Parts: sequence; C-alpha cells; structure tokens
Amino acid sequence: MTVHEVHFPVRFEASVEDQPGPLWKARFDRYWPAYRTWFLRTATVGRPTYLDCRRAMRQHMPELVPVWESLVDLAGGGDVEARFLSLWCPPPYIGGCTQAVWLDPTGHEEPALLRNYDYAPALLEGNWVATRWLGPRVVAMSDCLWGALDGINEAGLACSLSFGGRAVSGQGFGVPLVLRYVLEMATTTREAVRMLERLPVSTTYSITMLDRQADWATVFVAPDRKAEVVRQAVVTNHQRDIEWPEHAKATRSVERQSWLAARVAQPGSAQDIAMALMSPPMVQDAYQRGYGTLYTASYRPRSGAIGLLWPGSEPWMQSVADFKEGQRDIVFPPPPAAVGST
Repeated sequence: MTVHEVHFPVRFEASVEDQPGPLWKARFDRYWPAYRTWFLRTATVGRPTYLDCRRAMRQHMPELVPVWESLVDLAGGGDVEARFLSLWCPPPYIGGCTQAVWLDPTGHEEPALLRNYDYAPALLEGNWVATRWLGPRVVAMSDCLWGALDGINEAGLACSLSFGGRAVSGQGFGVPLVLRYVLEMATTTREAVRMLERLPVSTTYSITMLDRQADWATVFVAPDRKAEVVRQAVVTNHQRDIEWPEHAKATRSVERQSWLAARVAQPGSAQDIAMALMSPPMVQDAYQRGYGTLYTASYRPRSGAIGLLWPGSEPWMQSVADFKEGQRDIVFPPPPAAVGST
C-alpha cells in the first residue's frame, strides 16, 4: 500500500463556550490519555514541579492564572494535569506549516493572514473554539487543550505559528500557550510584539500577526536567543538561515517559501493565495511522517471574516461576531483529482 492509498479521517468541530465548562471538560476527557502519554514520555524526574509551573504562570502570564486554575479544577485537580496545562517546559515537538500576509496593492480588498497547518492527522484536536475567558471574544484552533495554533480576537488581531527549524529546546512555555496569551491580551500587532519579546518559549517558532489597521510582523522566537522582529510576508519552517538541513529538506521549506513569496508578489487576490496554498507545491502530503497539510486558514481582521479550507471541499466560513457551532469530516489525503479544485 502506498502513502497515497492510506487515508486518515479527521473531524473538525466548531464550538462556543464563553467560560471553561462541560464542553472543555468533554474535550479534556477525550484527549487526556494521549496527552498524558506524550507529557510523561520522558518521565517527570528533572522536570518542572507544580510549584515551578505555578511560579512561571504567575510571573509571565498572571492574567491567565485564573483560567489555568479553573481548567485544572475541571481536569480533576491532579499534579500531572496541572503541570501539563501550564505548558511550562513541555516535551519538545516539531511540525511544518506556512504563513503568509497578503496586502492588496490597490487598496480595494482588505488584508488577510493565510496559513497552512502541516502535521500528523492523528495528533490534531480539530477543535475550532470561540471563548470569552478574559472578556473579549477569541476564536482559535485549539492545541494542548487550551493553546492556539492560529486565531483571531474581536479587537481584530490575527496570529498564527509555524515551526522555526531548530531542534533546540529550553526553559519556557509551549508556543501554543504563548499564542493563546497574545490573543487574549493584545489588541494590535505592536502590543503582541512587545509580549513576544518578553515571554520565554521552549522551542523555536515563527509567529505572524496582522491587525485591523493592517499593521503586521513576524517574530522569530527561540529558547536560547532574543526574539527577532522581521517584515517577512511569507514564512515556512526556517528563519534567517537553514539550521536543521534534514528538516528543511523533508518539509521543502526553502522551496515552499520561495515559490509562495513569488506568488504573493504577483497580481491577484487573497483567494488566489488561498488556492495556491491548497495546491502543489504548497500542500504537503507526508501525512505518515507528520508533515501533511491538514487545513488552510484565512483571517481578515478588518471584517472579522475567518475560514477553514480544504482541497475538494466547501470552505467553512465564519465570523468573529457570529461564530456558529458545527462540524466537518475531512479525509487526508484528498483524492488526487480533488487537489487544487474549489
């Protein structure tokens, strides 16, 4: 059986729950056995204690502490659950992904942040969640049960992340929780940049932001060096240099970035870029190796329009102001004839 003959079904679910409650608890019960195995794969000896995790949360993300404590209570109040949910110095993880900021040179169409999320289908939660944990609405694709892979808040700040192409790990938070914190606390790209410049991270990632005023930036974050702010409209899985050649080759990081950067510079629309992300060479099909494209996301901060897209399937369009519950079942990889279709 070839790779292309192996199909992986994934259910994407949209839910609305302003404060942590039964919906979050149901997700925890569903995913906790797998997350617990991942979290404990290197045992707990030498890992941060509960007190270490609480101290880190209080020092760096004090506004999120009440939410963290509420989630820990819902999870049963256990030591391992609390340490996992803090995402302080989690086990290392890697992925793929592409991010692009599109600005209409004519000024007729609103700016957009578009991204491909590339990972293993079995490791995706697939939960598209609308919350009001700290008051303002946040809509995000969930990871690690309360972190975010990408999302937008009602102030009009959209963010997404991609792996930065380095195997270095260090003392800091898992990047999905960092992205969650930014979406909960920042209202503009400038505010988000200041947060990313001070927050410690456990692995190397690139975080791209676009706000309602069309201000945008990408921040390269890492556990062992200062955050670097760049005006790079297309980001894949390396930063300034190739520092992990094997990973860059496996994910075709340089080729994808070069191709999409050239495409973004050509005349067209945000929809054209979305279609490009769902077509070769941008869409990745290494699902069994953890580098398959699982969805394309589109964020338009000015209008609050958001969407999830897949080749050969109807786009799932939503808005921050009117986010509706629902579900979509997607099979990876899609049939070859469907790739690139609308």
